[in-house]
Amino acid sequence: MSLLKDNTTPAPRVESHLSKLRKRRGIAVAELARAAGIGRQTIYAMEAGDYIPNTAVALKLARLLETTVEELFRLEPDAPAATPDTRAELIGGGDRFPGTQLELCRVGGRLVGVPGVPVPWHLARTDGLLVDPVRSTVQLLCEETASRVLIAGCDPATSVLARHLERAHAGLVSAPVNSSAALGLLKNGLVHVAGTHLQSGTAGAEAPAAQFPKDQTAVFAFAIWEQGLAVARGNPKRIRAVEHLARRGVRLANREKGSGSRQLLDAQLKAAGIAGRRVTGYHDAPAAGHLAAAWRVYTGLADCCIATGSAARAFGLDFIALSSERYDLVIRREYLDLAPIQRLLDTLCQAALRRELETLCAYDTRETGQRVA
Repeated sequence: MSLLKDNTTPAPRVESHLSKLRKRRGIAVAELARAAGIGRQTIYAMEAGDYIPNTAVALKLARLLETTVEELFRLEPDAPAATPDTRAELIGGGDRFPGTQLELCRVGGRLVGVPGVPVPWHLARTDGLLVDPVRSTVQLLCEETASRVLIAGCDPATSVLARHLERAHAGLVSAPVNSSAALGLLKNGLVHVAGTHLQSGTAGAEAPAAQFPKDQTAVFAFAIWEQGLAVARGNPKRIRAVEHLARRGVRLANREKGSGSRQLLDAQLKAAGIAGRRVTGYHDAPAAGHLAAAWRVYTGLADCCIATGSAARAFGLDFIALSSERYDLVIRREYLDLAPIQRLLDTLCQAALRRELETLCAYDTRETGQRVA
């Protein structure tokens, strides 16, 4: 009753459940050994995993214990193969250090990594770990990235879209950047979709479609939202308009240059004849995104910020609307026939998505899914 071993391949490790099943049946070692026609020491050796029985003994033990051989003895799983390292283009904000958790997506044959941002109660979804920030070397943990869409933009409701897209068996990786940066990433072929709410004529901005040759992109409406002043609940500083940002004792959580929110703020300050230096917080480190800005107000780090109404709602802040804007999704035409992009466009037209955007974010979805350029 010995196990033949290959000279070059190590013997497989076997998990023995014999002791557990024997005790569950209330059978003593001596009784089982006698019934199986083997010695007690053999039973002890099998229970310790030091001895592997031949087929006949294993079948006899299974019959005596009224179970199967597979329940008695199982091969231990093979040790996982070493995951490969590869290079990836890194986009989006966040700190980059060895071990940074990344979400991965393939865009036009290039592997693109987006640093995940953990929140206090859970870790971000992770497809790979950053090994070398200088060389952008990534240790892969998951290679299933073909059915994903990589979108860059600043809309907090991207997570809502992601949930609905999963039901269509497609994944969505989001790179949280401002509108200008999103369009830049799209131009460089690093994302499938750029979300933008830049407006023509605002601080010299061009409409998104005008920044690309007409035959290179397609633009679809996502939703119409309101942008304005997000202030602490109850509005203790009595902030009613942009002019009030210049008051003593009022601190602004500013947004980064290139964002639609910063352009709106600067246009409003210019119209009011207020220089940025008169606003406390204007030259501080900017908040990277609507939710990040609203969070500063929520925690008392600032008294006000420019953000979407949905970001204010998320933290229970008061909101004074300044403008109504359409947030668009700009897609390179070469990606339109990709299966994940087709699922994205189909999802935009679904009533369930629109209802959630209207209810959760207070968005106007009358144009959602329509091709506008």
